[in-house]
Amino acid sequence: MTETVWWKRGTVYQVYPRSFQDSDGDGVGDLAGITARLDYLAWLGVDAVWISPVYPSPMADYGYDVADYCGIDPLFGTLADFDQLVSEAHRRKLKVILDFVPNHSSVAHPWFAEARASRDNPRRDWYIWRDPGPDGGPPNNWLSNFGGPAWTLDPTTGQYYYHAFLREQPDLNWRNPAVRAAMYDALRFWLERGVDGFRVDVIWHLIKDASFRDNPANPHFAEHLPEINRFHQVYSADRPEVLDVIAEMRAVLRAYGERVLIGEIYLPLERLMAYYGADLSGADMPFNFQLIQTPWRADAVRELVENYEAGLPEGGWPNWVLGNHDQPRIAARIGEDQARIAAMLLLTLRGTPTLYYGDELGLGHVPIPEDRVRDPWEINEPGHGRDPERTPMQWEPGPQAGFSAAEPWLPLSPDHATRNVECLQDVPGSILTLYRRLLALRREHDALAVGSYRTIALGLPDILAYERGAGEARLRVILNFGTAAHEIPLPENEAWTILLSSRGGRAGERGAGRIRLGGAEGLILMQS
Repeated sequence: MTETVWWKRGTVYQVYPRSFQDSDGDGVGDLAGITARLDYLAWLGVDAVWISPVYPSPMADYGYDVADYCGIDPLFGTLADFDQLVSEAHRRKLKVILDFVPNHSSVAHPWFAEARASRDNPRRDWYIWRDPGPDGGPPNNWLSNFGGPAWTLDPTTGQYYYHAFLREQPDLNWRNPAVRAAMYDALRFWLERGVDGFRVDVIWHLIKDASFRDNPANPHFAEHLPEINRFHQVYSADRPEVLDVIAEMRAVLRAYGERVLIGEIYLPLERLMAYYGADLSGADMPFNFQLIQTPWRADAVRELVENYEAGLPEGGWPNWVLGNHDQPRIAARIGEDQARIAAMLLLTLRGTPTLYYGDELGLGHVPIPEDRVRDPWEINEPGHGRDPERTPMQWEPGPQAGFSAAEPWLPLSPDHATRNVECLQDVPGSILTLYRRLLALRREHDALAVGSYRTIALGLPDILAYERGAGEARLRVILNFGTAAHEIPLPENEAWTILLSSRGGRAGERGAGRIRLGGAEGLILMQS
């Protein structure tokens, strides 16, 4: 096959560092903890680990408020710990992808301290400042993604500064060439340390409307939705000039060989495709969150996959995501039976899949008592928080599930004594075994790793079926989104063998003419 670049053939595993492994007994995960668990990632069969932010930070948004783009917060360790992690990962043939947060810094960043010192400070234009509106209030109607206005008045200078998220996260002015140069130097700092790529936070926010026009009202807004949905973010995000910035970032990475640029982008499909850039000069993989947002029905998923494949620019590489640190876990959304179907879907579609830590254990919704809420969004807008998907990884049946010697910063799942790596890793029918076998099949079969994709029409409303092919090899994936069993027709005069059932136990079973598919079961078949 021609697709040999590592990030095209590989799988990405996201680690939320506060919650993966605590090595020093403070109840919060750290870099040394991640290093200690690299053997698990190698055993599981993933190819790259994406690490959410570990930069120095006041932790107003748990690391997404950066006070130094070229350092490590003491909570997570030191630069030496980071270097050790990269070295040990590479020794196990694992790539390391670092989260990069260029849209906004922390108010504690020295750049912002200078910028707010006076209107004529040389770094003033590194951030976005505006005079009050005619009524003395905010300059326009832009809202924060975490609720409330996106503008905060700075009494020292009498101007408002813009923050797309918390007031502790002022947006940088990416129209300023000096800001771009400083941020590209930060990228080079980590590239020189061996980082294999970056996931770029809210990349579609980097450029704002030059005239700061009001966003238009959303006629479909309802009070149960987050406040950010009151307006369409036409002028505060997704501006056309952002594609030039992304092309510049991409050029920085290309000077270091096969490094990957992944952009976080929550946009409709037609806008998402623009972020591949003219002649593929943009993000290598604009993150595709469509599976998270699409109703969990076979027809809806089939239509999504076909539209996504059809919309890709020539040469654009697909990618798929089912969960992350900002979204309720898969099992919480669709239940554990369908979470197995989701795993088979994610790891057999064409393109690079991203897994979220703990999904391989079937972790679902973890209740968070009111006195243990940590997420600032939940505090600002109750009911929209992200703590339940950020709870600690569960390693063993013992105290604190092997995550820490102390009480974890967030609660464990109530069933942590049985839902953990140690209890599930040797069970043939466990969801962890399913994930590991799926990852192994991707390595064993080019058809799954880089092969073609073709939908198979079966005329059964709850069934999604498709074929992956490479050379003469053909594999069929048949997924039951419903609870009823079916007899699935197979091509005449062809024999097919089951490679894997989402339930386990059927490998090697042969079918000719038709094959039985249980309720909420997925099968991978190989022509034999």
